[in-house]
Amino acid sequence: MEEKDMEMNQEEENLNQETDKTAEETEVTAETEKTEESKEDNEETTKEPTLEEQIEIYKDKYIRSVAEFDNYRKRTLKEKAELILNGSEKTITAILPVLDDMELAIKNGEKTDDPKVLKEGMELIYHKFMKTLSGLGVNQIETADADFNTDEHEAVAMVPGMGDDKKGKVIDCIQTGYKLNDKVIRHAKVAVGQ
Repeated sequence: MEEKDMEMNQEEENLNQETDKTAEETEVTAETEKTEESKEDNEETTKEPTLEEQIEIYKDKYIRSVAEFDNYRKRTLKEKAELILNGSEKTITAILPVLDDMELAIKNGEKTDDPKVLKEGMELIYHKFMKTLSGLGVNQIETADADFNTDEHEAVAMVPGMGDDKKGKVIDCIQTGYKLNDKVIRHAKVAVGQ
């Protein structure tokens, strides 16, 4: 009987050990499942903040782009305003020496009665002024023996009886025309042969 009791005790212990192992395995399996579930939950929760973070990143980029464009717009408006206000500075600076020469001519004109000297001074000032204008890109429109061209000339008079060789040609220039960098800024007023 003792042997039977021992065998039964042995079997019980074995059974208890198997039950303990099964319980441990069940606990490990349950923990593994919980861990996997928590990983899935973590992945889902990490996806949502990632999307929110991306939204914030794009929102930040958008706000910065709008601010940069607004600054660019304000800067260009300011530059345009400065150009409008000070755009003629170069021209005025170039013409001031001619104005100085005219003032000198007026002062010296009072000291002399010789018309040749006055004429010579005026011609020098005129040539200096034309040279200054040429440096700024302003040139006269040629009218001497030129064909009438509506892009450059404005006919203010038609002169009949000039002959066939003068027909459609500029006979006389009443007011000189000017171009600024090949753009007509004032048409030459001319008389045209008929």
